Amino acid sequence: METDKIREEIIRSAQDLFRKYGYHKTSVNEIAKRAKIAKATIYKYFESKEVLLHTILMDYLRISVNEIIENTNEETNKSAYISNLILKTSRLSYAVCNEFIGWDFIRENTNSQEFLKTLSDDLEKLLIGSFLETHMFQQEENSIEKLNFLIKASKSIVFSFAFTSVSDSDVRKNFVSFHKEILPYLVKAAI
Repeated sequence: METDKIREEIIRSAQDLFRKYGYHKTSVNEIAKRAKIAKATIYKYFESKEVLLHTILMDYLRISVNEIIENTNEETNKSAYISNLILKTSRLSYAVCNEFIGWDFIRENTNSQEFLKTLSDDLEKLLIGSFLETHMFQQEENSIEKLNFLIKASKSIVFSFAFTSVSDSDVRKNFVSFHKEILPYLVKAAI
């Protein structure tokens, strides 16, 4: 196998297993078996299972954020446009953690906190870079500072209710509350 094909097969196999069983319940041995390679080969491409997960999530997030930006109506109302982007990317962040990692593992494992911080920081950079490329932010002064505030505040709120919610119903209620009661004020402060 070529180097790129091996790497892609590792990623594809891990992604399938993480989605099916969750990160915590998937072993490197299972990934190697699914990819039809030796376990040691995985470590030639990724220094750990955590780095492999980070790669998968960032690739997924990059593609999804680009799709969100392309598919969000570029309204003339800047506030509505920004609110729509923040809400969609917040839901995406929650869904990614839910789908690939699992909230029980995140809540119970101290190592996952550092992983989430790194992922969160990388997601912030991705969102700021992607949002700055939209027409709404290109000519504006202090765009980076304003976006930084908006994204950090939104992220903190979304993750706080994700960690404290007991059920999917609670999460939905919290997203509605975030969208209607909190996000308009954050957007107003940022623009």
